[in-house]
Amino acid sequence: MTTTSDPHTELRDAVRALCAQFPDAYHRGVDAERAYPAAFVDALTKAGWFAALIPQDYGGSGLGLAEASVIMEEINRSGGNAGACHGQMYNMGTLLRHGSAAQKQRYLPDIASGALRLQSMGVTEPGTGTDTTQLKTTAVRQGDRYVVNGQKVWISRVQHSDLMILLARTTPRDQVAKKSEGLSIFIVDLRDAIGRGLTVRPIANMVNHETNELFFDNLEIPAENLIGQEGQGFRYILDGLNAERTLIAAECIGDGHWFIERVTKYVKERNVFGRPIGQNQGVQFPIAEAYIEVQAADLMRWQACRLFDAGQPCGAQANMAKYLAAKASWEAANACLQFHGGYGFACEYDIERKFRETRLYQVAPISTNLILSYVAEHVLGLPRSF
Repeated sequence: MTTTSDPHTELRDAVRALCAQFPDAYHRGVDAERAYPAAFVDALTKAGWFAALIPQDYGGSGLGLAEASVIMEEINRSGGNAGACHGQMYNMGTLLRHGSAAQKQRYLPDIASGALRLQSMGVTEPGTGTDTTQLKTTAVRQGDRYVVNGQKVWISRVQHSDLMILLARTTPRDQVAKKSEGLSIFIVDLRDAIGRGLTVRPIANMVNHETNELFFDNLEIPAENLIGQEGQGFRYILDGLNAERTLIAAECIGDGHWFIERVTKYVKERNVFGRPIGQNQGVQFPIAEAYIEVQAADLMRWQACRLFDAGQPCGAQANMAKYLAAKASWEAANACLQFHGGYGFACEYDIERKFRETRLYQVAPISTNLILSYVAEHVLGLPRSF
């Protein structure tokens, strides 16, 4: 819970005030129609919240990851779902850190203003999953262009984005010293690409989340759209994942607070056998445990933010924050649904919607098992398991 000592109180209040204009009924309606929350995303964009990490020189706020994480947290804590828009917050990180001066000047001001939407990142493929170095999508240099062929899957917000960050192999695996070499990053202008070498197939899913399968058939990309050095794309992508995982952790923390606040209020008011059900330890303990776990995850979130904003290594902290927060929000969701009984399944209570949304974070953008593997190998020094 926030306190008067919270250094981000003013920021939280501002984000909450905007989110309050989009109450539960709005998000419930969007979910029922399997639609995109365009009005909500547009309002957040126009208010400048997604430009938090973009330097002021390019029209952004020049804030740190700590402040950006508060914005993501409050969106979910308000009953919304930042998954519809969080790509605009962190996908531009690769461009910001590794793009040329000309690329940054060309794109960042319009991304900051919302005139350009950079919501998508094309990495995952059907046959490789999270084993990114095995990806098969290729980009072959032909004169002043690269020609892209291949396939991607689970690529989010393509239909609501103008630009996409694409990872493709530019040097065959048998011609590089390390399997992580030979991958390159490109900016793809989706307005030109779709229907001209790029086919988009939407994937219906249990969460109202716009995600797609992409097919590249001789898609031509200008060579000037290469970000950084050819062959260094894998390193560039990894450079931005710590921010992504920390922001996702903040969203889960927001969800955790939403569930705990809802269930705490309900069990105080719901009377069975002549007493509030919240008086029973069998009800109290799971809620209290979920609250403790959310608070613990929050501490790791702030540790990851502190290190990231100081320019220090934070891979372990970012991964652990995401692990703890996803677990905490899921436990809070379970308690909230359980103690609402049948009402927890009723759409009008919004719990089943948020229950589905927060379950995703056990799987993506990195699964809990891969985080455990990361900690085992990189923190504890155990042999690589895959």
